[in-house]
Amino acid sequence: MTRTRSVWVRADDGVGDWDARRQRITAGLEAGVDWVLVDERDVAKVRELGDVNVAAFRSDADVDVIGEAESDGIDATADAYIVGKDGEGDGTVDLPSDLSGSADLSTLRRDDNRAQGAYIRIFDEEYEGFAEAAARDAEFVVVASENWQIIPLENLIARIGDDTTLVAGATTAEEARTAFETLELGAEGVLLDTDDPDEIRKTVEVRDEADRETLDLTTATVTAVERTGSADRVCVDTGSMMDHDEGMLVGSMSRGLFFVHAETADSPYVASRPFRVNAGAVHAYVRTPDGGTKYLSELQSGDQVQVVDTEGKTREAIVGRVKIEKRPMFRLQAEVETESGETDRIETLIQNAETVKVATSEGRVAVTDLTEGDEVLVYYEDVARHFGEAVEESIIEK
Repeated sequence: MTRTRSVWVRADDGVGDWDARRQRITAGLEAGVDWVLVDERDVAKVRELGDVNVAAFRSDADVDVIGEAESDGIDATADAYIVGKDGEGDGTVDLPSDLSGSADLSTLRRDDNRAQGAYIRIFDEEYEGFAEAAARDAEFVVVASENWQIIPLENLIARIGDDTTLVAGATTAEEARTAFETLELGAEGVLLDTDDPDEIRKTVEVRDEADRETLDLTTATVTAVERTGSADRVCVDTGSMMDHDEGMLVGSMSRGLFFVHAETADSPYVASRPFRVNAGAVHAYVRTPDGGTKYLSELQSGDQVQVVDTEGKTREAIVGRVKIEKRPMFRLQAEVETESGETDRIETLIQNAETVKVATSEGRVAVTDLTEGDEVLVYYEDVARHFGEAVEESIIEK
């Protein structure tokens, strides 16, 4: 799976007055950004606007303002403090010939943990070296340049990508996309400098795309569709609307999960419920965004499940409600060819209802219309699981 990416929005006094900064912050909150970067004096104001991680440019001149805000009961402490503005990092103060004399680096190295990050504008190779030095002590290194360029970012990813959280400056969603994809690893975050709410929203969408897992789905040949009587069936109602080609991966055996469509299609029997997947019996597994599994019986409101489309692209969805009711069931059994060329049997219990549909090589098909020989879409991985985690051991499921 890919590393988790983050979107930061710049909203310090370099981008305008408080009204302009507030509009950026509000747009970021509505879009779902991870961090806002502000001046230290504005931390309390951001806290009043909403719940978001706050990074602040370090400034000793703001101490009195902080004390006043805290006395009013407002938390004015930032989640991270950043050095470099109006200092060596942005070129206001010249870099010393010997970096051991750097004021910014000294602040990062202080035992009182006065700063956790560094902001550095990349003017030339000397500033690349400065960023590399900062990465040894900084939790975050935020880099920007006047003219956005790939090569400096490539160099920094290669040199410091494992030492710190590298946040690259960007002004558009496309620049953010490139930053996330550079050298395949990409930057772990982007600092977005724009007043355009649509650009902020698009950048968050790019972040989500970069974090999403893409699965290699395959087909399995149906060998049995049998009535089994009634069982406790689980409908997973999410807080998201699913598209026509989306669903969830569920099954009785964790190594082989069947693609079950969301109820996005109208039928003569019920209206569509595109937030719902009629997933199967309580014992079955459902795949989760972390690559693990959960029993359907364990799901509850607030949990996260993985939504997948027929191309294997995934995203997260929050469970809003789980409905468990006794319903007549089918036992669906299929055979999948393994990488070694052998055949493995997988199966699941699924409700006997025309509204429950699975993905096949011929398209969406109601489980009531499935027959032996049909090819259904599945996700297969030849691993065992213990408490939902993949393990290297032999487990027999039948």
